[in-house]
Amino acid sequence: MPISKVSRRQFLKLSAGTIGTIVVTDTAALGLDTADVKKNALGIPVKKGKEVPSVCPYCSVGCGQIVMVNDSGRIIDIQGNPDSPISEGTLCPKGAATYQLVMNEHRWTKVKYRAPGSDHWEDKPLDWAMDRIAQLVSETRDKNFNEFGEVPDGKGNTVKKRVMNTYAIASLGGATIDNEWNYAQQKLMHGLGVVYVENQARI
Repeated sequence: MPISKVSRRQFLKLSAGTIGTIVVTDTAALGLDTADVKKNALGIPVKKGKEVPSVCPYCSVGCGQIVMVNDSGRIIDIQGNPDSPISEGTLCPKGAATYQLVMNEHRWTKVKYRAPGSDHWEDKPLDWAMDRIAQLVSETRDKNFNEFGEVPDGKGNTVKKRVMNTYAIASLGGATIDNEWNYAQQKLMHGLGVVYVENQARI
C-alpha cells in the first residue's frame, strides 16, 4: 500500500505491531529468562497473620481491604480484598497506603485545643473535646433558635409561621462517611433545627 494511502489509524497499528515484534525478538536474543525472576519473587517474605475484612476509609467508593494482624492484634499489613465485588482486590494509591495512615508515629492521638485569647495549644482527651462540642452546639442553638419566622406565602407576601430552626449552625459531611452515618447525622441535624446540611461529596 502506498504511504500516501495509509491512514493515521493504520499507521499506528503497523507501528505498534513492529515495535512489539522487535521487543519480543530482542528479549529472546538477549537470553532473558523470566523463570529466574519468578523464582526469586517467591523468596520475597510475605507478611502473614489473621486476615480481617475491612473497607478503605478514604473516598465513598468503599473498596474492600484485608487488614492483616499478628497474634497480639497489631496491624502488620493492609491490602486489597479480592473478594470485594466493588474493587476485586485493587486499590488506588491512597488505599494502598492505608497502612501508613493507621500505623504512623506522627499521628496525633490527642485533641489540640487553643483557648480563646491563648497563644499556645493544649493537649486534651477526646472525651473532653466531644463534651465541649456538645456544650457549644447546645448553647449556640439556644441563643439563635427561631420558633417563628416570616416565610413566603406564594403570593408575593410573607406570613408568620412556626419554623423551629436555627441558622447559626451548619453541618458539612465528608465523602468517607457511609450511608448509615449520613442517615444518623442528618436526623440529628434536622432534630436540632439546623437548616444548612451539606456533604463534601456534593460540593
